[in-house]
Amino acid sequence: MHWPDSLDAATRERTLAQLLHHPATRCAYAFALGEATRRAVDRLVDNRGFRFSALQVGWIGFGPTGSSHDGWEPVAMFGRGYRPRGANSRAIEGFYEGEVRAECGVGRQIAQYATQAELYGMAAFDSEFDADEIVIGTFNRLHPTRSILLGSSAGTFTHDGRARAAAASGRQAFMGLPGFIYHVFDRSTLDDIHNQAENFVVYDVDADAAQALRAHGGFEYYNDRNRRIWELARALELPKQWRLFERLLYERDPALRAGLPEDARSRLAQLDALLADPFYRGFEVYVHKQGVKPVGFHIARLLDRNPRTPFRIELALHNLHTTLYDRYLAHRLNDCARQYVDSPTSEGTPPASETLGR
Repeated sequence: MHWPDSLDAATRERTLAQLLHHPATRCAYAFALGEATRRAVDRLVDNRGFRFSALQVGWIGFGPTGSSHDGWEPVAMFGRGYRPRGANSRAIEGFYEGEVRAECGVGRQIAQYATQAELYGMAAFDSEFDADEIVIGTFNRLHPTRSILLGSSAGTFTHDGRARAAAASGRQAFMGLPGFIYHVFDRSTLDDIHNQAENFVVYDVDADAAQALRAHGGFEYYNDRNRRIWELARALELPKQWRLFERLLYERDPALRAGLPEDARSRLAQLDALLADPFYRGFEVYVHKQGVKPVGFHIARLLDRNPRTPFRIELALHNLHTTLYDRYLAHRLNDCARQYVDSPTSEGTPPASETLGR
C-alpha cells in the first residue's frame, strides 16, 4: 500500500493497524502458515530415526550420542525438558535428521516449533526467538518456561476447543492448529494407556471437509458421531483381532468384510455411512508416529486400542492467530524496513516513508 506524505502520524498508525488485522492479511498469513506446516511435517515424517517412545531412559530419548549431538540441552531431570544448546535451527534439524524417541505430545511440540522455523526461515528463526523460548518436554514442564507454545512468551491464547470459530472462518483457518483426540470415559476404561490420547497438528483440510465443518458448527457434531461409531462397533461383537477396526473401517479389507456374519453387515453399513462424511476423509492431521492421516483413520484405530471408551476431538489452546501472528508481522515489517535501507529506491518507486512493505 502507498500513502501520501501528508498523512499525520496518528492516521498512519491507525491505517497500519487496520491493514495488519484486515481479513485479507490474516488469510494470506493462514496460507503461508499452512505451507510452512506441511514443509515441517513432511521433514519429520521422512525421518525414520524419529521414533515413538519405547523402553528408554527419560521422557525424551536422544540415544547413545546424547542430546547435545542433536542440538539440545536438558532443563529438567529424567528427559522431561530440553532447550536448544546453540542455534534453534540446529535443534530442529536434530528432529529432521537425528535419532530421537518421543511420544506424540513431543511430536506435536516439535511440529509446532518446526512450523515457525519454516515460516521464518532458519536464519530468522535463530535471530527472532531466544533458545529458552523453544522448550520441549512434558506439557506441564513447558508452563513455567518462556516457551512460545505454553510458557510466558505465549501471550494471548485462542480458546476454540470445539472449532466453532475455525469452522466459520473456512479451511485455511485450521492450518497448523494443534489439537488432541482423547478418551471420553475415565481411565479405568483404558486398555492401552499409551493410546489414551493422540496429539496432532492439522496438516490439511479439503474443501468438502471444511464445508461440512462449517455446516455443522465445528467438532461437537462429530464428537456425537464418534460416540455413535463406538456404539455400533461394540454391537458388532466380533472376536478381537490385530488391527480389526483399522482394517475393517479404514483399509476396508475385502476378505475381512466378506467373512462377517450376516447380522453384523447391517451395522457395518451404518458405520460406513457415518465414516463416509467428508470430515472423516478430508480432515488430515499429523500424529507422531502415525504420520499424516485423515481423522477417520484415528477413530478406527482407537476402537482397536481402547474399545471400552469413545473418543472426542478438540483443538488445543494456541496463539498462532494472536501473539505469534503479531510477532511474524513485526518480523516481516522490520525485514522490509531493512531492505529499503540497504537498497536505494529506483526511479518510480516511492521512498520508504511512503511505502508499507508487502
